[in-house]
Parts: sequence; C-alpha cells; structure tokens
Amino acid sequence: MPELFAFTDGACSGNPGPGGWGALLQAKDGDTVLKERELKGGEAATTNNRMELLAAIGALEALERPSRITVVTDSAYVKGGITAWLHSWKRNGWKTMAKKPVKNEDLWRRLDEAAARHDVTWEWVKGHAGHPENERADALAREGMKPFK
Repeated sequence: MPELFAFTDGACSGNPGPGGWGALLQAKDGDTVLKERELKGGEAATTNNRMELLAAIGALEALERPSRITVVTDSAYVKGGITAWLHSWKRNGWKTMAKKPVKNEDLWRRLDEAAARHDVTWEWVKGHAGHPENERADALAREGMKPFK
C-alpha cells in the first residue's frame, strides 16, 4: 500500500505582508513516487506563521477520504502547536499559559479539524537545507505569493 506524504511550506514578503503557501502531496512506494499533486495559495496581508498553517491545512483538506499521512514541515511553530500546545490551548479556552489569546486561533481550529479526519504523523525538517520536497514546497509558496506582491 502506498504511503502518503505532504511537504508544506509558507512564505511572506515582510511579516506582515503579502504571503503564500505551498504543499506537495505524494503517494510513494518506498522511494518511488507513484502520484503527486501540487497546491498553492496566498493572501495580500498576512504573516509567515499563517501561511505555514494554511499549507498544512490545504494539504489535509485536499484529501478526499480519511487517510494515513505524514506531514513534513519546516515550521517548528506548526509542529509544536499541533503536537504539543494544542491540547492545552483547547483545555484553557484558547488561552496560552500566560492567559493571552492564542494567535491564529481560527487557523489552529481549522487545522485541528482537518487533522482529526486523518491519521497524521508530523515531521519537522530544516528549511532551506537542500531537502528536495521541502524546496519544492517553498517554490510553490513563493508562486502562491506572486499575485499579491
């Protein structure tokens, strides 16, 4: 059975500023890519963190049925949020440990909902370090930003 991967990235020109997100979805059998799909989008006035979140959301929402998938991100914010902080935020009424509102709550809620439909493994990779699929996701994010620059 093929394994599913989503390589995601966000980009922003200024922070805040025009931004884009990209996701590369791949079905793989070992090292062989059986099928792939590219996704991208952007916004005129946003932040890098929002674009990183939208990349993961876009990848998970694009799946037509519940799936086992590995989401690979270069965002410590996304990986940390979804794997470590989200449960506490929800339990604390979407407040941080410092009792402040969680930034990007709307997108965290959307990511939580999208991830709940799937069996997701979250992996972090160092960005801009020559990881081929991460580099492609970065290029898609920059393409997604173009209409808004």
